Amino acid sequence: MPRSKITAKQEAAAALEKLRPEEAAIILIQLLDKHPELKSEAEELATQMMSAASIEDVAEEVYLEITSVDLEALNGRAGSHSWGYVEPSEAAGELLTEALEDRVDEMKRSLELGLLAPAEALCTGIVQGLYRARDTKSDGALGWTPDFPIEEAGFVVEEFLKGCRPSSRKAAQANLIQALTERSPEWAADLGRAAEQVTRDPS
Repeated sequence: MPRSKITAKQEAAAALEKLRPEEAAIILIQLLDKHPELKSEAEELATQMMSAASIEDVAEEVYLEITSVDLEALNGRAGSHSWGYVEPSEAAGELLTEALEDRVDEMKRSLELGLLAPAEALCTGIVQGLYRARDTKSDGALGWTPDFPIEEAGFVVEEFLKGCRPSSRKAAQANLIQALTERSPEWAADLGRAAEQVTRDPS
């Protein structure tokens, strides 16, 4: 093989290794669009990475993340600032939302890649972690916004279903609500309503 071709391949390989995660995700989307026969294999690999055991791991991490936003962090966000006054409850909600942003973004990325099973596992884990935190006594941010867990859970369910392809949304809703009813029974009705709202009005 000519040396120029070897060099070109080496350069391409080096460029691939240097891709940022978001760039690699875009390339994966394009590859799956061009080669739909690879989708099932990609989803199987992703599902292996996000197994049922990982749902428990996500739930535990979410629980720790929102229950560990302490009073010091809240005091740093609430109160008087150069731009105005921030209510403690508002600051608490902002801090807790920020604590979960990476997890929610990870779920959305999975949906963008067409990887429904791992996205559903992430959604289930996030909601389960919030459910565990619902009655936690906290001197930190959670104590200032006790409704955050159920409100955020509804938001996460809505974001999951909005990210699903219309053709698979109904089935995804049924699977998700079944899983959440088992793992967060006291919230089943509220989360069911949040899901129904999306399927009625997905915009």
